[in-house]
Amino acid sequence: MKLSLASAFLLAVSAPALAASPVSLFDMSLPLASQLAEEVRSQCKSIGQSGVVSVVDRGGNLVLLQREEGTGPHNTLAAQRKAFTALSTKTATLSLAERAQQQEDSRNLNTLPELLLLGGGVPVVYQSQTIGAVGVAGMGGAKNDHQCAKNAIEKILKTK
Repeated sequence: MKLSLASAFLLAVSAPALAASPVSLFDMSLPLASQLAEEVRSQCKSIGQSGVVSVVDRGGNLVLLQREEGTGPHNTLAAQRKAFTALSTKTATLSLAERAQQQEDSRNLNTLPELLLLGGGVPVVYQSQTIGAVGVAGMGGAKNDHQCAKNAIEKILKTK
C-alpha cells in the first residue's frame, strides 16, 4: 500500500503530538500534614475541644494521625474514615451527611464500609488538585469537627 506524500507528511507531523507525557501531580507531604494537624488542634482548642485528627494523601494513605489524651478509641477510626471519605468523594463529609438525609442515592453510600457520612472530613485542594483530606473526630460533634478541619485547611493553604 502506497502512502501519498501528503499522508506521509501528516503522519510525521502528528506523531510527536500523540506521544505520551508525564502528568504533574501534587500530593500531601508529611510537613504539610503536620501543619494541618497542628492547626486543627489549635482551632479546636480555641473552642475548648480536643480529639483526633487524621490526614491522608491523594491515594487515601494515612500520612499522619494525632490523638489527644483521653479521646475515645472509636474516634481514631472515625477520623481516618472521614478523611478517606472526603478524599474519595472529593466532598466534605458534612455535606454528604446532609445529602444522605434527603436523597436515597446518597444514603446508599453508607453501605460501603470504608465510608463514613458524618461531618469532620474535608478534602484538601491545592492548585485545583485534591491532594489529600483531613478527618477530625471527637471535637464535640460533627459540626465542630467540620469547622475545625475547614478553618485549618483555609488558614494553612492561604500561606502556600
